[in-house]
Amino acid sequence: MKKRGMFGLAFIVIIVAAVIFYVSDIGESNKPIGNLSAAQPSATPVESSSSDVTSIEDKVKSLIAKMNDKEKIGQLVMYTPAYGVNTFSSEMVKEYGVGSVLLNRRTESALETTQFINQLQQWSSESRLGIPLFISGDMEYGAAQRIPGEATVLPRQMAIGATQNTTYAQQVAEMTAIEAKAMGFHWSFSPVADVNSNRLNPVIGVRSFGEDPEAVSRMAVAQVKGYQKNGMLSSAKHFPGHGDTGFDSHSTLSKVSYSKDVLRDVHLAPFRAVIDAGIESIMTAHIILEAIDPDLPATLSKKVLTGLLREELGFKGIIVTDAMVMEAITNNWGAGEAAVMAINAGADIVMANGSQFDQTETLHALNKALDNGKLARSRLDESVTRILTYKFQMKLFENRLVDEANASEVVGSSDHSELARKIALDSITLVKNDGILPLDAATDETTLVVSAAYADEIAESVKAISKGKVISYQIAEAQGEKLDASGAAIAEAIKQAAKADRIIVCTYSDRELLAGQVQLVNELLATGKPVVAVSLGNPSDILGYPEVGAYVATYALDNWYWITAIPVSWEAAIQVVFGAKPKGKLPITLSAEFPLGFGLSYP
Repeated sequence: MKKRGMFGLAFIVIIVAAVIFYVSDIGESNKPIGNLSAAQPSATPVESSSSDVTSIEDKVKSLIAKMNDKEKIGQLVMYTPAYGVNTFSSEMVKEYGVGSVLLNRRTESALETTQFINQLQQWSSESRLGIPLFISGDMEYGAAQRIPGEATVLPRQMAIGATQNTTYAQQVAEMTAIEAKAMGFHWSFSPVADVNSNRLNPVIGVRSFGEDPEAVSRMAVAQVKGYQKNGMLSSAKHFPGHGDTGFDSHSTLSKVSYSKDVLRDVHLAPFRAVIDAGIESIMTAHIILEAIDPDLPATLSKKVLTGLLREELGFKGIIVTDAMVMEAITNNWGAGEAAVMAINAGADIVMANGSQFDQTETLHALNKALDNGKLARSRLDESVTRILTYKFQMKLFENRLVDEANASEVVGSSDHSELARKIALDSITLVKNDGILPLDAATDETTLVVSAAYADEIAESVKAISKGKVISYQIAEAQGEKLDASGAAIAEAIKQAAKADRIIVCTYSDRELLAGQVQLVNELLATGKPVVAVSLGNPSDILGYPEVGAYVATYALDNWYWITAIPVSWEAAIQVVFGAKPKGKLPITLSAEFPLGFGLSYP
């Protein structure tokens, strides 16, 4: 009896201990991913216990001790594959040991994407040390930026800014994380933390939450929380701020010449806020910040990445470069040289893309720099430690594959689509209305939809609401070129207007509206028929045709308008045109007449 009693007591103690360990482990796995320290790479996430941190620290040290130079260099490179099983992708993962993958091609199928990601991870498990990959992608308007055929298309960030609702910002990040993680992604390159202080900048535009640093900061932090809540890495971009540039860094090297005070008070404010919120990574910009380093773009500048970002702002997470094949870099430095410069400047991961030659050249150049002493081993080990710490913390070694069937069920759920429509509707901004709006949907009047792009799709939105006949006419056909209206296109639009009782004209610009579109609107106004103008991109189109009587902003298209359409936003705009209550407020200043925060409603 005595032995049985002792055995029973011991059994109870073991069970209690197991329960405590299990609960502790579950609690830890649900915590936000914390901000890691460069000096102490395994520093605790907020609320973590020291025993968990020690375990991760020991695992990282043990793994690094087993790694050769080639494997360490691989962790610093983000490979950009073509979709599909091929020898080069297998070689990059299994032989070169790249540490992360950028998926920047678009597919129509969540299943296809999930299967490809699982294949990449399977290859990673077959490498010498079996280190899992980070799978990343640009997802500024949700997983649909990568899988437009099935994933939920979410409004652009400026549209979210127009709602003035940080809950929406967080919900957008949550929906993105849920759908992306179901397919095997771990890392979203958002939020865009650029303050759009120059509405004529050609690359940020509606990708920004707006021009107010405090509002941008609140929105960016809300998105970080949404990603963290669902265990996904986020990345604020483009440090130290791309919102006041006059050129697009995809095509040229741009400089910004504002003062240090403007830098700190305006452009750094959102980055400082997300750092305080524990964001895990920050993406660099290929722009020269003259106030800090007049010679090198931020991506290659130690003064910016180490001095400003690490030391002054105290960022301890992963620094990842923007795409290194952008012409701001390639026109001035080769892929290999730029990669070495970026790592020496303080970057942890180089986003290698472009041709197979460009990507392998990145790896070869880093290995050569390590061999000849141009890349310090301590600098290499610092970044590898940081990267591996996140991989262990996210439990990628145990959970590198995802359920392919689950992805198809989660991606593009009806609940997500309904919320996207609600956010879009609340973002639509009525900027001007001289008694023209709302249009009456119940009449038999014929409506003409004239548009710079997506005319047929927008006309379908009108047909879904309006009882009368709907005609559509698109003024431009070319994709990837500036959308403008030729004389012949304008003449045809006027000819079509003769058949209609009322006109909805949709214009598009990524900064200033082109002259042909201005002439189009003014000639439609001259017909004397009711004209409603709708901006599809930059909300400042009205400045080109100030005589229009009704004007609505949608924030639906950025400067890659032909591949990044947001139908949910123009559909919401048509609802407002026909009577839904407009709630949006301008996130940027258009003029003294239409300042920041301006927005009308219906009586």
